[in-house]
Amino acid sequence: MNQNFMKEKPVMPLVISMALPMTFSMLVNALYNIIDSYFVARISEDAMTALSLVFPLQNLVNAVVIGFAIGINATIAYFLGAQKQNTADKAASLGTLFNMIHGLILAVVCIAATAPFLAMFTDKRSIIDMGAAYAQIVFLFAVPNAAGLCFEKIFQSVGRMKTSMLCMLIGCVTNIILDPFMIFGIGFFPEMGIRGASIATGIGQMASLISYLLFYFFKPIPVKIRWKDMKPEAELSRKMYSIGVPATLSIALPSVQVSALNAILAVYSASYVLVLGAYFKLQTFLYLTGNGVVQGMRPLIGYNYGAGESKRVREIFRSALVLIAGVMVIGTILCMAVPQTLIGLFTSNPETIQFGKEALRLISIGFIASSVSVTVSGALEGLGKGKESLVISVLRYIAVILPLAFILSKILGAAGVWHAFWITEVVVAGISYVICKKEIFQ
Repeated sequence: MNQNFMKEKPVMPLVISMALPMTFSMLVNALYNIIDSYFVARISEDAMTALSLVFPLQNLVNAVVIGFAIGINATIAYFLGAQKQNTADKAASLGTLFNMIHGLILAVVCIAATAPFLAMFTDKRSIIDMGAAYAQIVFLFAVPNAAGLCFEKIFQSVGRMKTSMLCMLIGCVTNIILDPFMIFGIGFFPEMGIRGASIATGIGQMASLISYLLFYFFKPIPVKIRWKDMKPEAELSRKMYSIGVPATLSIALPSVQVSALNAILAVYSASYVLVLGAYFKLQTFLYLTGNGVVQGMRPLIGYNYGAGESKRVREIFRSALVLIAGVMVIGTILCMAVPQTLIGLFTSNPETIQFGKEALRLISIGFIASSVSVTVSGALEGLGKGKESLVISVLRYIAVILPLAFILSKILGAAGVWHAFWITEVVVAGISYVICKKEIFQ
């Protein structure tokens, strides 16, 4: 399969053609996240709180396996652009092995650590028990999930976005369909409550992996995964980890952020913890859509960078920024117009809905500014500049927002946390612009 279309097709149509399938699949993935939470919230408010508290651990696992898969993706795209097919094959093979090992280690650690972790944020036994029950099952699927995410990034690296979209959709739709049946015991399924939600998630991940394997064997891609290529090579491993580790940290940082913000908000009311969890479920609909554009942009930038097409790299960046900014405008309008409807998906408590209404309107002030940092960070990963991308993520998720949230909460109460979100996005957008001028438009 000839990959030259990545450096020959007009830029905006190319970015859209690469981004649209991934954006659509990200929308469905975000819809799954919301529907999953919606059904769990129908069990009880405690169940939704438990899911919110488990989220940081889930995000940690996903951060490691997705982050390293991004390293695989960028490495493959670069070597394909540089016309080094054998090295691209080795990156796919070795990277898949490494990521499955990552998944295994994380599964063992997280299953053991879930209950003590939850006890750090609540002493309510029902919340701890439901959170532990959910986590112990969902983490059993960490290895096949890691393998599936590797295939996702490998298919994307060669421009097979529609296949990647289809396989992701199969997993998400399977999960969405199974959720009500397994949670509430519809038909021949027993009523399993929050355990049913975790089993449905695992089955969805398996369905996605199986779909990738069928496409890999029956409709081959230019990159091959072979046992003989799984022998570790120091330089190749270093390149994948040099991109994958910063990408992992960037994705993992929200887990640290959520845990720290939960600790600040828990002082005021458990309802604020639920609101924060609901917001992070809702914002996935927005940021996963933006991430769909980033996933379409990343291999294009990597390929053209490897091929020495610097001017084209900059054009791809500009096109992606316009698309992501458009997504953020839509998100801002929705959060400003119907915040009570959005938060009402997760709770029927009038007081909690009022808290959530205020939170969404304040947080959404920073959505449009965040398009700059999201696009710059993704472009830097495509260029293999993982450290620079990590700097943006650290600023956005930890270094700016957490001190701000702590200080403002002392002045404004829980509302100070919501103000910290939009202030952070504006500050980090400015810093990202400076980094962009130096690293992308130099």
